[in-house]
Amino acid sequence: MGKRIVPDIVVARLPLYLQTLKQLQREGEYTTSSNGLGKRIDISAAQIRKDLSHFGEFGKQGTGYAISYLIEQLEEILNVNQVWDMALVGVGFLGHAIANFRGFNSHGFQVKLIFDNNPTVIGSNIAGFIVQDSNKMEEIIQEHNVKVAMITVDSDHAQEVADRLVKSGVKAILNYAPVTIKVPEGVQIQYIDPIIELQHMTYYLD
Repeated sequence: MGKRIVPDIVVARLPLYLQTLKQLQREGEYTTSSNGLGKRIDISAAQIRKDLSHFGEFGKQGTGYAISYLIEQLEEILNVNQVWDMALVGVGFLGHAIANFRGFNSHGFQVKLIFDNNPTVIGSNIAGFIVQDSNKMEEIIQEHNVKVAMITVDSDHAQEVADRLVKSGVKAILNYAPVTIKVPEGVQIQYIDPIIELQHMTYYLD
């Protein structure tokens, strides 16, 4: 049975709910309400209840949500109740930082493979990972059955890298390159572009 049809904007809010619930749990809280959760993230209680209703009933009127239970349910919905191996393509300054970042591990992800095409970098050890030759990327990714990848190459090469990742069987790509990438249906792609976010904010500055 396939996934139920849920608006992507709803799915995009679920990780925010999950992150906030985990913060509440670290603070020693056991239950919360849609109103309490909404105040934390500036989303209306009605919107939170509507979002969660796409997936079932997780709380009771008057008692709210059991935080640990809702965390478990959201992790299952988002498929992060397991650990996803990831491939990282490009080990410039940003790639180095990502390779050294350990925050992925506690949220359902781990860097498994690192690739670059620079002969001076290939074979070196970065954060405990041996940098692999990107010319062998398809073969190695298929061998390890990796389905998630991050692109940190320059914009001129991002589409080519994405095409090769798709051919390797990757189904989810996080792109840090400041360029829009085309992928076939069935492949998920998300973008992280600090320039766009900064330009969004400066609109509101005097």
